[in-house]
Amino acid sequence: MYSVARTAARNLSLRWFSSSAAMQGPTVAVVLSGSGVYDGSEVHEASAALVGLTRGGAEVMCYAPDSPQMHVIDHTKGAPAEGETRNVMVESARIARGAVKPLTELNSGAADAVFFPGGFGAAKNLSDFAVKGGDMTVNSEVERVIKDFHGAKKPIGLCCIAPVLAAKVLGSSGVTLTLGKPDDGSGKWPYGGAIEAAKSMGANAVEKSVSEVAVDEANKVVTTPAFMYEGKFHEIHDGVAKAITALLGLIKS
Repeated sequence: MYSVARTAARNLSLRWFSSSAAMQGPTVAVVLSGSGVYDGSEVHEASAALVGLTRGGAEVMCYAPDSPQMHVIDHTKGAPAEGETRNVMVESARIARGAVKPLTELNSGAADAVFFPGGFGAAKNLSDFAVKGGDMTVNSEVERVIKDFHGAKKPIGLCCIAPVLAAKVLGSSGVTLTLGKPDDGSGKWPYGGAIEAAKSMGANAVEKSVSEVAVDEANKVVTTPAFMYEGKFHEIHDGVAKAITALLGLIKS
């Protein structure tokens, strides 16, 4: 009798374990570029992405290049802080609450999707777009990660200025993405020049509002304008949340 009961309990435990494993959510890597809009990841975009991911049932792992920032900006002045240097991964740890790994450790086998928040760090520390525009080069590890996930047919999400990374790396694939809209004179779209730069790299840059998302199902790339638009915090948060929902949806497709 004891043996039968023990066997039944073991079988029940195995079924529970199998069911729990089946219900486990996807793992999504978030690639950060520092902490702060002018020299790192845009904190509100990164936070919105992390909230959307865990709310959607995903496990999150944060990564960043273990390298110096292009420069350090005094955010009260919007000007470089003379004589100061910071490390991209060390600064990214502020957003990740310490749980950040070197980007060299990220590959498509470690996650089901990858997301890149914006902020000038994407244009300064993950690439040199801020200096060279359409003639930019992408950090070699960032390029490797994007090509790896794309080759594995795993979703890639980017927001704000970060889509220029996909434009450069995946432009030859005719990737469709958004960087918002051109300057219409209202002052709400001050970074419209990035759209033409993305097109020059081969990307199909489509116009989207802050509340919209561009989904390239063929390339499994999801983008949204975020702070390419001078909007309110909740508008950016809501747009990024939609992008995360779309990204998680592509994992299941």
